[in-house]
Order: sequence, then C-alpha cells, then structure tokens
Amino acid sequence: MSDFFSELQWRGLIHDTTPGVEEHLKSAIVRAYIGFDPTAPSLTIGNYVQIMLLQFLQRAGHQPVVLMGGATGRIGDPSGKDKERDLKSTEELDRNTARQEEQVKKLLDFSEDRPNRALLVNNYDFYAEMNVLNFLRDVGKYLTVNYMLAKESVKRRIESESGISFTEFSYQLLQGFDYVVLNRKYGITLQMGGSDQYGNITAGVELNRKIDDKKVFAITTPLLTKTDGTKFGKSESGNIWLDAAMTTPYHFYQFWINADDRDLPKFLRYFSFKNRGEIESLEATGNGQEIKRTFAEEMTLRIHGEKAFQAVLAVSQLLFDPKAGADTLHLLDANTLDEVSKEIPSPEVSPSVIQGGISILEFLSEHTGILPSKTEVKKAIQNNAISINKEKVNSLETIISPKDLLHGKFIMAENGKKNKYMIRVG
Repeated sequence: MSDFFSELQWRGLIHDTTPGVEEHLKSAIVRAYIGFDPTAPSLTIGNYVQIMLLQFLQRAGHQPVVLMGGATGRIGDPSGKDKERDLKSTEELDRNTARQEEQVKKLLDFSEDRPNRALLVNNYDFYAEMNVLNFLRDVGKYLTVNYMLAKESVKRRIESESGISFTEFSYQLLQGFDYVVLNRKYGITLQMGGSDQYGNITAGVELNRKIDDKKVFAITTPLLTKTDGTKFGKSESGNIWLDAAMTTPYHFYQFWINADDRDLPKFLRYFSFKNRGEIESLEATGNGQEIKRTFAEEMTLRIHGEKAFQAVLAVSQLLFDPKAGADTLHLLDANTLDEVSKEIPSPEVSPSVIQGGISILEFLSEHTGILPSKTEVKKAIQNNAISINKEKVNSLETIISPKDLLHGKFIMAENGKKNKYMIRVG
C-alpha cells in the first residue's frame, strides 16, 4: 500500500485537512468517499479533479466510494453560488444520475474480485423513507443555527441581495448526515471534496461526533483555476464535459493542446498518472508543445479510449497536415467525418441538388456559398486552388454527383490550403 497522503502532498492536491488524517491513512485500508450531485447530464473536467482523488486513493490500496446525490441534488448546494439554484425535476435528476453513474464506472475499478473495489451509493436511499419530523428530530437537533450560519457558503449568501432559502440552508444537514449513514453502513471514515465543500464536509465530521461519538476525517483539494484567472474546465464554447456527445473527443484533446504553458505543471500533477520522476523529466525537456501532446494523449485515451483518440489524430491530420491526401480522407469513418464537420464550415445541401449531377461551378457558388459566383469558382479552378475530397479539380466541366459522397452524406471541398469545408448532404 503506497502513501496516499504523500502522493497528494507533492501533487499539490491538499488544501484543508482535519487533525489526524495522515496517521489514519497510514494505519489501515481506509474507505473514503466523495459526493457528486447530478445537476448536469455529465461530469465535467472540474468534477474530474475529485475523480482523480478517488483514482489515486484506489491505486494506493484504499477503497473509493462514489456517492451520487440523488437526494442532495433535489435540494441544491449553495456553495460557490451567488443566488438560488433552479430546482431540477426528479425525472431530469434521475436521468442525470444514471448517466453520471455510467461515466464513473468507466473511470474506477468496480471489479468484484478486487479487495478494494470501488463502491457506488446513492444518498436518495438514505432519505426516501425518512419523514420531515424524523429528520428534524434525529439530525437537525445536533447542529445549532449559530454553527450553520458560520459556514462561509451560508454567510456569503445571507449577505447577498438574494439571500438564502431554508431549502438550501438545510443542505449542509443533509450532506453532513450522509457521512453519518455512510460510516454506519459502510465503515467510511474519510470524506474528500473541493475546498468550497469544507463547511459541508466538517458538518459531517461534527455530526458523526455528536450523534454516534465517532471520529472521522476530511481532506479538501484546492479549487483549480487557470493562470489567466479564468475558470478551469471552461473554454470559449463552454464547459468541457466528459461525455463525448457534449464535448467531442477532438474538442477535449484540443482543450489540453491549447492550454497555457504556465498551467502545465499544475495540470500534470492533478491529472497525470505519471509518477513524480516521470513528470519532472518531462518538464525538464522545456518543450511546451511536446509536453501538451503527451499529456493530451494520456487524458484523451483515459476518458474516451483508443478508438476515439485515433479519430482525434485523424481529424488533426486532415485539418492541419498539408500532406494528408485522399488516402487519409477515405480511411475516416462517418463519425470521424462528423467530428471534422464540427471544426470547419459545413454548409448543408439537399440530396436532390446532386441527384442527377450538378456543375461544380453551380455547386460551389449557388448551393454551398463557398464562393460568391461561378466566375470566382472558375478563377479558383484555373488557379489550381479547388479540391473535392482531396483530389484537385482541373476541369471546369467537373460534375458533382452522388458518387462523390463519403459515407453517403459528406463531401469535402477546399479552396486553397487554408479554406476547408465539409459539405453535409442530407
């Protein structure tokens, strides 16, 4: 069993701890959990910081537990929020929970034959049969309002214009009691999470002490921010999701490729499974682009798999390698071409346009808008600038027909080296 606490220390992944946690982790195999509220249909790269904690924990020989917030997601966590969350419907929360559970199962080892196999629990099961009187009597009486008001997440909201509802005010009671139930049922003695969760997590430590006279522990990680001050896990187009349908593997890969060089040391320590020596050797090369390529490959393979990573490389080659020709294009499947279409202009035309064959002059000007007129198309062809499916067009009499379709629905057109289009037919 390796030293989990030391691993987190050198990686810079410790923000707050409760007394005695390091000794506790060295004394035995520990069961530890992190909670995830299903407020979205996918986990994000921001959530993945916490998944990495559980992965490091499992690799160190301890047992990770994922707690899905089927109940807490119905309430809404006020931490880090300036105003009340919009409550999700139970149907949406159930769908989100199911999708997030599938993601988690791919990232941690749940194998039955592994002694420290990951466990998956839903806190809705704790509360489905509990009525409000029992909750107030058995849980609410153990934390004073003074104690709850002192939490930073609550203080910020009380001082804001919007204030805080009793619903969100009670969130820390629910999260705190989760820890009590998890300790009773599963012997869990460590809760982890982001530093914004420290108030909720320590409420659980306090409830274990007051209700069951149990000593349990906590670790929080720093909130991950980028050097330029922007929020981590967001790009110009929004969140970076772990779901390939919400953030394509190509976009995911490019997020790391386009990272600020100043962020690389932090990213490598938070997200790479390379050991300290390997990371420091990689950094010693001083080659920012090579470090990013190596890291982006590791992350994309882990989250999306080999097949998706090869598709990412194919898209990159098609878009950026001037030597990529027709052979490269024809090797790509329909899903990969669809990925390409999301990265470059992709005009749509009806299948009827090309059904009987159409002049390339008319096709590129009147139906796709790639060039403004037939005259401009003619000039481009005469200048050897036009390619269809990576083949140069040399004749003004060229006809575009269904035989030019790739997988029955794509035609790639190029005007010079930089202007690429994936025409969608259908």
